[in-house]
Amino acid sequence: MRRVSRIAVAGAATAALAVSVSACGGTSSDAAASKDDKNKGVAIAYDVGGAGDQSFNDAATEGMKKAAKDFKTGEKAVEPVDGESDADKTQRLTQLAKQGYNPVIGVGYAYAPAIKEVAAKFPKVTFGIVDDETVKADNVSDLVFSEQEASYLAGVAAAKTTKTKTVGFVGGVDVPLIHKFEAGYAQGVKDTNPKVKVVKQYLTEKAEDGGFTSPDKGKTAAQGQIEKGADVVYHAAGLSGQGVIEAAAAKKVWAIGVDSDQYKQDALAKYKKYILTSATKDVAASVYNLAKAVEDGNAKGGVVRADLKSGGVALAKSNPEFMKMKDVQAALAKAEAGIKDGKIKVKTTP
Repeated sequence: MRRVSRIAVAGAATAALAVSVSACGGTSSDAAASKDDKNKGVAIAYDVGGAGDQSFNDAATEGMKKAAKDFKTGEKAVEPVDGESDADKTQRLTQLAKQGYNPVIGVGYAYAPAIKEVAAKFPKVTFGIVDDETVKADNVSDLVFSEQEASYLAGVAAAKTTKTKTVGFVGGVDVPLIHKFEAGYAQGVKDTNPKVKVVKQYLTEKAEDGGFTSPDKGKTAAQGQIEKGADVVYHAAGLSGQGVIEAAAAKKVWAIGVDSDQYKQDALAKYKKYILTSATKDVAASVYNLAKAVEDGNAKGGVVRADLKSGGVALAKSNPEFMKMKDVQAALAKAEAGIKDGKIKVKTTP
Protein backbone atom coordinates (compact mmCIF):
# COMPACT_ATOMS: atom_id res chain seq x y z
CA MET A 1 0.00 0.00 0.00
CA ARG A 2 2.34 2.45 -1.14
CA ARG A 3 4.53 3.93 -1.78
CA VAL A 4 3.75 5.41 -5.06
CA SER A 5 3.25 8.62 -3.16
CA ARG A 6 4.47 8.34 0.39
CA ILE A 7 4.59 11.49 2.49
CA ALA A 8 8.14 12.10 3.64
CA VAL A 9 8.89 14.13 6.71
CA ALA A 10 10.61 17.26 5.47
CA GLY A 11 12.67 17.95 8.55
CA ALA A 12 11.73 18.29 12.19
CA ALA A 13 8.58 20.06 13.26
CA THR A 14 9.06 23.76 13.82
CA ALA A 15 7.79 23.61 17.37
CA ALA A 16 10.22 22.68 20.12
CA LEU A 17 9.83 19.22 21.56
CA ALA A 18 9.41 18.50 25.23
CA VAL A 19 8.86 15.27 27.07
CA SER A 20 5.91 14.81 29.39
CA VAL A 21 4.03 11.99 31.01
CA SER A 22 0.32 11.55 30.46
CA ALA A 23 -1.82 10.44 33.36
CA CYS A 24 -3.09 7.49 31.34
CA GLY A 25 -0.84 7.22 28.34
CA GLY A 26 2.82 6.87 29.23
CA THR A 27 5.49 9.08 27.68
CA SER A 28 4.42 11.65 25.11
CA SER A 29 6.23 13.99 22.76
CA ASP A 30 4.54 17.36 23.13
CA ALA A 31 5.50 20.20 20.80
CA ALA A 32 4.94 23.79 21.81
CA ALA A 33 1.60 25.21 20.80
CA SER A 34 1.16 27.51 17.86
CA LYS A 35 0.53 31.21 18.30
CA ASP A 36 -3.17 30.52 17.84
CA ASP A 37 -4.21 29.16 21.25
CA LYS A 38 -7.52 27.97 19.84
CA ASN A 39 -5.78 25.10 18.08
CA LYS A 40 -2.49 23.65 19.26
CA GLY A 41 -2.25 21.39 16.22
CA VAL A 42 -2.61 17.70 15.48
CA ALA A 43 -2.50 15.03 18.19
CA ILE A 44 -2.32 11.29 17.79
CA ALA A 45 -2.94 8.55 20.33
CA TYR A 46 -0.87 5.53 19.42
CA ASP A 47 -2.10 2.00 18.96
CA VAL A 48 -0.37 -0.95 20.63
CA GLY A 49 3.28 -1.03 19.67
CA GLY A 50 3.62 2.72 20.00
CA ALA A 51 6.32 4.83 18.44
CA GLY A 52 9.17 2.93 16.84
CA ASP A 53 7.10 0.05 15.50
CA GLN A 54 8.59 0.66 12.02
CA SER A 55 5.08 0.25 10.70
CA PHE A 56 1.62 1.59 11.47
CA ASN A 57 2.27 4.04 14.29
CA ASP A 58 5.43 5.43 12.76
CA ALA A 59 3.56 6.19 9.54
CA ALA A 60 0.99 8.16 11.55
CA THR A 61 3.85 10.04 13.19
CA GLU A 62 5.15 11.05 9.75
CA GLY A 63 1.83 12.63 8.86
CA MET A 64 1.60 14.43 12.18
CA LYS A 65 5.09 15.88 11.94
CA LYS A 66 4.68 17.07 8.37
CA ALA A 67 1.39 18.74 9.28
CA ALA A 68 3.00 20.48 12.25
CA LYS A 69 5.82 21.74 10.04
CA ASP A 70 3.67 22.85 7.11
CA PHE A 71 0.99 24.54 9.19
CA LYS A 72 3.38 25.87 11.85
CA THR A 73 1.42 24.33 14.69
CA GLY A 74 2.22 22.10 17.59
CA GLU A 75 1.98 18.33 17.76
CA LYS A 76 1.48 15.71 20.41
CA ALA A 77 1.80 11.94 20.36
CA VAL A 78 0.70 9.85 23.33
CA GLU A 79 1.76 6.29 24.03
CA PRO A 80 -0.61 3.51 25.15
CA VAL A 81 0.00 1.48 28.28
CA ASP A 82 -0.11 -2.28 28.76
CA GLY A 83 -3.50 -3.71 29.61
CA GLU A 84 -5.35 -0.45 29.24
CA SER A 85 -9.14 -0.24 29.07
CA ASP A 86 -11.53 1.75 26.90
CA ALA A 87 -11.82 4.13 29.85
CA ASP A 88 -8.07 4.80 29.65
CA LYS A 89 -8.37 5.59 25.95
CA THR A 90 -11.35 7.84 26.64
CA GLN A 91 -9.41 9.76 29.27
CA ARG A 92 -6.44 10.15 26.91
CA LEU A 93 -8.55 11.53 24.07
CA THR A 94 -10.45 13.80 26.45
CA GLN A 95 -7.21 15.31 27.71
CA LEU A 96 -6.01 16.00 24.17
CA ALA A 97 -9.27 17.68 23.23
CA LYS A 98 -9.29 19.78 26.41
CA GLN A 99 -5.69 20.82 25.78
CA GLY A 100 -6.74 22.36 22.48
CA TYR A 101 -5.52 19.88 19.89
CA ASN A 102 -7.50 19.57 16.67
CA PRO A 103 -7.66 17.09 15.04
CA VAL A 104 -7.32 14.35 17.62
CA ILE A 105 -6.64 10.99 15.99
CA GLY A 106 -6.85 7.51 17.47
CA VAL A 107 -4.48 5.19 15.64
CA GLY A 108 -6.21 1.82 15.41
CA TYR A 109 -9.64 0.24 15.54
CA ALA A 110 -9.39 -0.28 19.31
CA TYR A 111 -10.11 3.44 19.76
CA ALA A 112 -13.64 3.18 18.34
CA PRO A 113 -15.59 3.17 21.64
CA ALA A 114 -13.47 6.01 23.05
CA ILE A 115 -13.71 8.12 19.91
CA LYS A 116 -17.49 7.72 19.85
CA GLU A 117 -17.82 8.84 23.45
CA VAL A 118 -15.37 11.74 23.39
CA ALA A 119 -16.44 13.13 20.00
CA ALA A 120 -19.97 13.57 21.34
CA LYS A 121 -18.62 15.71 24.19
CA PHE A 122 -16.45 17.91 21.96
CA PRO A 123 -18.53 18.64 18.84
CA LYS A 124 -16.25 21.49 17.74
CA VAL A 125 -13.18 19.23 17.65
CA THR A 126 -12.49 17.01 14.65
CA PHE A 127 -11.58 13.44 15.54
CA GLY A 128 -10.08 10.78 13.33
CA ILE A 129 -9.80 7.04 13.74
CA VAL A 130 -7.54 4.89 11.63
CA ASP A 131 -8.76 1.46 10.48
CA ASP A 132 -12.33 1.70 11.70
CA GLU A 133 -15.53 2.84 9.99
CA THR A 134 -18.08 2.09 12.69
CA VAL A 135 -18.08 5.52 14.36
CA LYS A 136 -20.71 7.70 12.73
CA ALA A 137 -20.59 11.37 13.72
CA ASP A 138 -20.36 14.71 11.96
CA ASN A 139 -17.01 15.45 13.60
CA VAL A 140 -15.39 12.02 13.13
CA SER A 141 -13.44 10.98 10.03
CA ASP A 142 -13.06 7.21 9.63
CA LEU A 143 -9.68 6.79 7.92
CA VAL A 144 -9.78 3.36 6.29
CA PHE A 145 -7.89 1.48 3.59
CA SER A 146 -8.43 -1.26 1.03
CA GLU A 147 -5.66 -3.40 2.54
CA GLN A 148 -6.85 -6.42 0.60
CA GLU A 149 -5.84 -4.81 -2.71
CA ALA A 150 -2.19 -4.30 -1.81
CA SER A 151 -2.21 -7.74 -0.19
CA TYR A 152 -3.46 -9.23 -3.47
CA LEU A 153 -0.40 -7.77 -5.18
CA ALA A 154 1.79 -9.21 -2.42
CA GLY A 155 0.22 -12.59 -3.17
CA VAL A 156 1.01 -12.23 -6.87
CA ALA A 157 4.63 -11.39 -6.03
CA ALA A 158 4.88 -14.34 -3.65
CA ALA A 159 3.41 -16.82 -6.14
CA LYS A 160 5.74 -15.63 -8.90
CA THR A 161 8.79 -15.70 -6.63
CA THR A 162 8.44 -18.94 -4.66
CA LYS A 163 10.56 -21.89 -5.71
CA THR A 164 9.10 -24.33 -3.18
CA LYS A 165 5.47 -23.64 -4.15
CA THR A 166 4.75 -22.85 -0.49
CA VAL A 167 4.32 -19.36 0.96
CA GLY A 168 3.39 -18.13 4.41
CA PHE A 169 1.15 -15.55 6.06
CA VAL A 170 1.55 -14.35 9.66
CA GLY A 171 -1.29 -12.26 11.07
CA GLY A 172 -0.84 -10.40 14.33
CA VAL A 173 -4.34 -10.77 15.77
CA ASP A 174 -7.26 -12.88 14.54
CA VAL A 175 -9.63 -10.01 13.78
CA PRO A 176 -11.59 -8.86 10.70
CA LEU A 177 -9.05 -6.14 9.83
CA ILE A 178 -6.21 -8.66 9.51
CA HIS A 179 -8.50 -11.10 7.71
CA LYS A 180 -8.52 -8.55 4.86
CA PHE A 181 -4.76 -8.93 4.50
CA GLU A 182 -4.99 -12.71 4.50
CA ALA A 183 -7.89 -12.77 2.06
CA GLY A 184 -6.22 -10.53 -0.51
CA TYR A 185 -2.89 -12.32 -0.21
CA ALA A 186 -4.36 -15.81 -0.58
CA GLN A 187 -6.47 -14.74 -3.54
CA GLY A 188 -3.47 -13.16 -5.26
CA VAL A 189 -1.48 -16.33 -4.77
CA LYS A 190 -4.19 -18.63 -6.06
CA ASP A 191 -5.12 -16.45 -9.03
CA THR A 192 -1.46 -16.43 -10.05
CA ASN A 193 -0.63 -20.08 -9.44
CA PRO A 194 -3.25 -22.45 -7.97
CA LYS A 195 -0.52 -24.98 -7.20
CA VAL A 196 1.09 -22.73 -4.59
CA LYS A 197 0.15 -23.56 -1.00
CA VAL A 198 -0.47 -20.84 1.58
CA VAL A 199 0.28 -21.68 5.20
CA LYS A 200 -1.04 -19.22 7.76
CA GLN A 201 -0.91 -18.44 11.46
CA TYR A 202 -2.40 -15.78 13.71
CA LEU A 203 -0.28 -14.96 16.73
CA THR A 204 -3.08 -14.17 19.19
CA GLU A 205 -6.84 -13.91 19.34
CA LYS A 206 -6.79 -10.56 21.16
CA ALA A 207 -4.51 -7.56 20.73
CA GLU A 208 -3.86 -7.34 24.46
CA ASP A 209 -2.12 -10.72 24.28
CA GLY A 210 0.70 -9.21 22.26
CA GLY A 211 -0.13 -10.16 18.70
CA PHE A 212 1.02 -6.80 17.37
CA THR A 213 3.84 -6.18 19.85
CA SER A 214 5.85 -9.40 20.15
CA PRO A 215 8.71 -9.91 17.67
CA ASP A 216 9.50 -13.20 19.40
CA LYS A 217 6.05 -14.55 18.55
CA GLY A 218 6.43 -13.41 14.96
CA LYS A 219 9.83 -15.01 14.69
CA THR A 220 8.61 -18.36 16.04
CA ALA A 221 5.62 -18.38 13.69
CA ALA A 222 7.76 -17.59 10.66
CA GLN A 223 10.30 -20.23 11.61
CA GLY A 224 7.51 -22.81 11.73
CA GLN A 225 6.24 -21.82 8.29
CA ILE A 226 9.74 -21.89 6.82
CA GLU A 227 10.22 -25.38 8.27
CA LYS A 228 7.06 -26.37 6.36
CA GLY A 229 8.69 -25.21 3.14
CA ALA A 230 7.62 -21.56 2.86
CA ASP A 231 10.24 -19.50 1.05
CA VAL A 232 8.18 -16.28 1.03
CA VAL A 233 6.48 -15.07 4.23
CA TYR A 234 4.13 -12.08 4.35
CA HIS A 235 3.24 -10.53 7.69
CA ALA A 236 0.46 -8.24 8.84
CA ALA A 237 1.57 -8.13 12.45
CA GLY A 238 2.84 -4.67 13.35
CA LEU A 239 5.89 -4.75 15.61
CA SER A 240 5.70 -8.56 15.71
CA GLY A 241 6.53 -8.51 12.02
CA GLN A 242 10.11 -7.57 12.83
CA GLY A 243 10.51 -11.10 14.12
CA VAL A 244 9.05 -12.50 10.90
CA ILE A 245 11.57 -10.54 8.85
CA GLU A 246 14.42 -11.62 11.11
CA ALA A 247 13.45 -15.28 10.76
CA ALA A 248 13.23 -15.00 6.97
CA ALA A 249 16.63 -13.34 6.75
CA ALA A 250 18.20 -16.02 8.96
CA LYS A 251 17.01 -18.72 6.55
CA LYS A 252 17.72 -16.60 3.46
CA VAL A 253 14.13 -16.62 2.21
CA TRP A 254 11.94 -13.70 1.24
CA ALA A 255 9.89 -11.62 3.66
CA ILE A 256 7.13 -9.22 2.59
CA GLY A 257 6.56 -6.28 4.90
CA VAL A 258 3.42 -4.33 5.67
CA ASP A 259 1.99 -0.83 6.23
CA SER A 260 5.26 1.04 5.59
CA ASP A 261 8.07 0.37 3.11
CA GLN A 262 10.06 -1.81 5.45
CA TYR A 263 12.98 -2.19 3.04
CA LYS A 264 13.81 1.47 3.75
CA GLN A 265 13.62 1.36 7.55
CA ASP A 266 16.80 1.82 9.55
CA ALA A 267 15.79 -0.63 12.27
CA LEU A 268 15.50 -3.40 9.67
CA ALA A 269 18.52 -2.40 7.57
CA LYS A 270 20.51 -5.56 8.32
CA TYR A 271 17.65 -7.67 6.96
CA LYS A 272 16.78 -5.54 3.91
CA LYS A 273 18.42 -7.93 1.44
CA TYR A 274 15.61 -10.37 2.22
CA ILE A 275 12.69 -7.91 2.23
CA LEU A 276 11.20 -8.50 -1.21
CA THR A 277 8.63 -5.71 -0.97
CA SER A 278 5.94 -4.37 1.38
CA ALA A 279 2.18 -4.00 1.07
CA THR A 280 1.87 -0.40 2.15
CA LYS A 281 -0.94 1.93 3.16
CA ASP A 282 -0.50 5.66 3.37
CA VAL A 283 -1.45 6.28 6.98
CA ALA A 284 0.86 9.30 6.88
CA ALA A 285 -1.16 10.92 4.11
CA SER A 286 -4.46 10.20 5.84
CA VAL A 287 -3.29 11.86 9.05
CA TYR A 288 -1.82 14.80 7.15
CA ASN A 289 -4.90 15.29 4.98
CA LEU A 290 -7.20 15.38 7.99
CA ALA A 291 -4.97 17.97 9.66
CA LYS A 292 -5.02 20.01 6.46
CA ALA A 293 -8.81 19.82 6.28
CA VAL A 294 -9.01 21.22 9.82
CA GLU A 295 -6.48 23.92 8.92
CA ASP A 296 -8.51 24.84 5.84
CA GLY A 297 -11.79 24.81 7.75
CA ASN A 298 -13.44 22.12 5.66
CA ALA A 299 -13.11 18.97 7.77
CA LYS A 300 -16.09 16.64 7.44
CA GLY A 301 -17.16 13.48 9.16
CA GLY A 302 -17.61 10.16 7.42
CA VAL A 303 -15.59 7.40 5.80
CA VAL A 304 -12.43 8.40 3.95
CA ARG A 305 -11.20 5.34 2.08
CA ALA A 306 -7.77 5.01 0.47
CA ASP A 307 -7.35 2.30 -2.18
CA LEU A 308 -5.09 1.18 -4.99
CA LYS A 309 -6.70 3.49 -7.50
CA SER A 310 -6.16 6.56 -5.33
CA GLY A 311 -2.60 5.57 -4.47
CA GLY A 312 -3.52 5.14 -0.81
CA VAL A 313 -2.37 1.51 -0.89
CA ALA A 314 0.42 0.07 -3.03
CA LEU A 315 3.25 -2.40 -3.29
CA ALA A 316 6.66 -0.93 -2.44
CA LYS A 317 9.29 -0.73 -5.18
CA SER A 318 12.43 -0.01 -3.19
CA ASN A 319 14.28 -3.34 -3.51
CA PRO A 320 16.29 -3.17 -6.75
CA GLU A 321 16.42 -6.95 -7.05
CA PHE A 322 12.63 -7.10 -6.89
CA MET A 323 12.31 -4.50 -9.61
CA LYS A 324 14.65 -6.49 -11.89
CA MET A 325 12.28 -9.48 -11.85
CA LYS A 326 10.65 -8.73 -15.18
CA ASP A 327 8.13 -11.59 -15.13
CA VAL A 328 7.07 -10.62 -11.60
CA GLN A 329 6.71 -6.97 -12.53
CA ALA A 330 4.68 -7.84 -15.63
CA ALA A 331 2.30 -9.98 -13.56
CA LEU A 332 1.96 -7.19 -11.00
CA ALA A 333 1.23 -4.57 -13.64
CA LYS A 334 -1.52 -6.76 -15.08
CA ALA A 335 -3.01 -7.44 -11.63
CA GLU A 336 -2.89 -3.79 -10.62
CA ALA A 337 -4.66 -2.75 -13.81
CA GLY A 338 -7.31 -5.42 -13.23
CA ILE A 339 -8.01 -4.20 -9.71
CA LYS A 340 -8.17 -0.56 -10.76
CA ASP A 341 -10.59 -1.17 -13.64
CA GLY A 342 -12.77 -3.52 -11.59
CA LYS A 343 -12.04 -6.71 -13.51
CA ILE A 344 -10.48 -8.22 -10.42
CA LYS A 345 -12.69 -8.15 -7.32
CA VAL A 346 -10.57 -8.69 -4.25
CA LYS A 347 -12.12 -10.48 -1.29
CA THR A 348 -12.14 -8.99 2.18
CA THR A 349 -12.68 -12.27 4.02
CA PRO A 350 -10.74 -15.54 3.66
